[in-house]
Amino acid sequence: MDRKRTAVLVAGSWGTALARVLADNGHEVVLWTRTAEQAHEINTRRRNSRYLPDAELPDGIRAVHRIEEALQGAALVLFAAPSAAMREVARLASRHLEPEALVVHATKGFERDTLKRMSTVLAEELGRGHEHIVCLSGPSHAEEVALRHPTTVVVASLCAECGKAAQDFFMNNAYFRVYTNPDLLGVEISGAVKNIIALGAGLSDGLGFGDNAKAALITRGLAEIARLGMAMGANPLTFVGLAGVGDLVATCTSRHSRNWRAGSMLAQGLSLEEVLARMGMVVEGVRTTESAYALARQYQVEMPITEQLHAVLFEGKSSRQAVLDLMARDKTHENNALISADHHK
Repeated sequence: MDRKRTAVLVAGSWGTALARVLADNGHEVVLWTRTAEQAHEINTRRRNSRYLPDAELPDGIRAVHRIEEALQGAALVLFAAPSAAMREVARLASRHLEPEALVVHATKGFERDTLKRMSTVLAEELGRGHEHIVCLSGPSHAEEVALRHPTTVVVASLCAECGKAAQDFFMNNAYFRVYTNPDLLGVEISGAVKNIIALGAGLSDGLGFGDNAKAALITRGLAEIARLGMAMGANPLTFVGLAGVGDLVATCTSRHSRNWRAGSMLAQGLSLEEVLARMGMVVEGVRTTESAYALARQYQVEMPITEQLHAVLFEGKSSRQAVLDLMARDKTHENNALISADHHK
């Protein structure tokens, strides 16, 4: 495809990895960072030492610390800010965005106070309809993408043309494969809530409970994701695809996962404050636990794993007791996800 100018906001691990994908595809990439020091390091040393220290960045990536410079002439704008910063970044970008620019986000989470999805936050701040926002999600650790390891993701949009355009931007190399999906709602819910289950998987591993317990957490975690998503109107097939079970397995079983590592540290007796301080990066699953806990009540769906993790993170419950309480729950039907969703309708 033709070489086009693209902007990536911001220069965290995921934004930097996706900037490399776009550069490998022959596009001119401008990577926005909040600090002149980080921009200087990327431009002179071809490294982002804080977020992706092992990845050498290609010359096709140029870093800037002025957002208007990043957005000037950009045909694609990729938002990869943490969920807590998305509204602020979108607001800064709104004054400089090209009218015809394709807007894609790659952030997995909800806005904590409003419980809104990232596509809603972007639509509000950029003055665009949901149909013009694309979400990129799926099983994709930044560390592996930056090393050009084979990776498959999905781009979701209510607009088929927008989804296809995003697919064309990102899929033009030998290692990064992209599918399209019209279920924007389901893809965003999957990407956000799987981080909660990854916290639980790390917690289980940290307690030494083994593969049986983790397999159960992953499977029942998928049921929770589907239960909430279907109550909100998502397509159930999305949850057995890349954004659902694919991303869930990758995040729950890999030491690249910040959420898994955070859960493992909690199991070792560290407080939430100590865990976040040691991580030094955003752990989306923590904020998402608060949001999903509230959404479960709003939509009247049962999410026992989320409830137990909420008790561990915010109510002082011990990790071990939370797992034991999950095992001691009343008898139920395995397909409760479908039964509950049908009942809700």
